[in-house]
Amino acid sequence: MRTIEEFNQDVREKYLIDIRDKDSYEKETMPGASHYYWEDLETVLEENEEQFTKDYSKEIPIYLLCYTGQKGDDIADVLESLGFEAYSIDGGFGAYLRWKFTGYLKDDIQPVSHEERVKDIERSIVKKFRKPIWRKFTQALNEYELIKDGDKIAVCISGGKDSMLMAKLFQELKKHGRNNFELVFLVMNPGYNDLNYQVIVNNAETLDIPITVFKTEIFDTVADIEESPCYLCARMRRGYLYSKAKELGCNKIALGHHYDDVIETILMGMLYGAQIQTMMPKLHSTNFEGMELIRPMYLIREADIIHWKEYNKLEFIQCACRLTESCASCGGTEKGSKRAEIKQLIKDLTKVSPYIEKNIFRSVENVNLETVIAYKKDGVKHVFLDDY
Repeated sequence: MRTIEEFNQDVREKYLIDIRDKDSYEKETMPGASHYYWEDLETVLEENEEQFTKDYSKEIPIYLLCYTGQKGDDIADVLESLGFEAYSIDGGFGAYLRWKFTGYLKDDIQPVSHEERVKDIERSIVKKFRKPIWRKFTQALNEYELIKDGDKIAVCISGGKDSMLMAKLFQELKKHGRNNFELVFLVMNPGYNDLNYQVIVNNAETLDIPITVFKTEIFDTVADIEESPCYLCARMRRGYLYSKAKELGCNKIALGHHYDDVIETILMGMLYGAQIQTMMPKLHSTNFEGMELIRPMYLIREADIIHWKEYNKLEFIQCACRLTESCASCGGTEKGSKRAEIKQLIKDLTKVSPYIEKNIFRSVENVNLETVIAYKKDGVKHVFLDDY
């Protein structure tokens, strides 16, 4: 066997063959890899070695990529017995992903230690991204009074860029700012596949975030529901997060929704729900007494989060939903969803006027009740005729 690092250091011409199943290969593989399913490869080596030799020269080393390295090791032994120079990649595709998500070269040249990389990432938040990210984070905390003395906050991490950045922001706040609250970095595993779960764990290690993990069976529960499984899944996830956070002594949960989520929600409510409402910066829980939900990323633009991620060469999952089984690195794209339609609509409108996004956000801050036909307060409907 050879490690990913040894594979990269081998500067010779070489073959890289992914021997996993075709679906896995097409979702993601190592750059430059061809595909040859392991069962088919075993058969051709036994029955038609001459054909294999036409495609793969014995003068060029062969590297085999499987799931864990074990099957690749078996086939490498067979190839060596036939006169090939062959190696299995130690740890298989999982090792490649760990290298991909944690491997880092400063300026693409100089290797750095884990400690140095963590410091670089943390420094970028309060230096390079001070205005678009750090200041917007602290502005939301102050403007919406999201933290009070004695709070114990469950920072809920889904594994995506937003929640991972939120965790780092809270760490920096504890380190450089207020220290009048406690934190728990909470990860719920609702039934992720092993690969997606491992990516979340690896990223937490890369960012030096001490996560607390608990498992549920939400994906199994909603798997057979044909209508609106996402709605039920979201409600169940929220409930489990509240419950676990309360069990751990927390009085608040923090979610990583950002500015773009807010304006998309406003427009979706109008166009698809025939209502005017917004995603609130904080909410009292109706089912868990004494618990509150806060959204400290409320004023941060998604483009700035992406810029931070790319600047630090970080890779996060986008969608780990088992119902769509998106791959760990590319994630779901939301294509075909109502939110994706709204996202594109806002993008198109912004081409007409650069003020569109800000105006959508501010529209729910400037509601004039004297000019609306009806509104609801505490579940009671009021109409303009009541006071006409």
